[in-house]
Amino acid sequence: MKRPVGVVILAALAAIIGVIAVIRVFQFLGIIPFFVGNIDLAVRTFNIWSAMMYGLLAWVYFWLVKMLWDMDPSAWLFLAVITVFNLIYDFMIIIGYGSWEEVSYSMILNALILIYVMLPGVKKSFLAAK
Repeated sequence: MKRPVGVVILAALAAIIGVIAVIRVFQFLGIIPFFVGNIDLAVRTFNIWSAMMYGLLAWVYFWLVKMLWDMDPSAWLFLAVITVFNLIYDFMIIIGYGSWEEVSYSMILNALILIYVMLPGVKKSFLAAK
């Protein structure tokens, strides 16, 4: 099956976000420290709930990469839903206890994915795969 370049790009971006989620799991387990601001302050914390949530998110993104790679027709909608969920989660981090620097890379990648998924040509490429 021939995959469009856009689908490969979406799969790569989803894999990058999955890796970011795995890094966040290690940060919340206290294995990798959080780096705060412009100063070299490394903070270690342990939060099992956040680690489990990011672990689940990583698993979903890696499963989504497989769906995208197989050109599953429902993958584009599922990617849009999960991306919106991740944007809401990042926004809640900013409102709650986090900072923009902490979630900026995740928010930018998720916003780019959401914009690209909503283009009409992307939906057509997945519907053509049926």
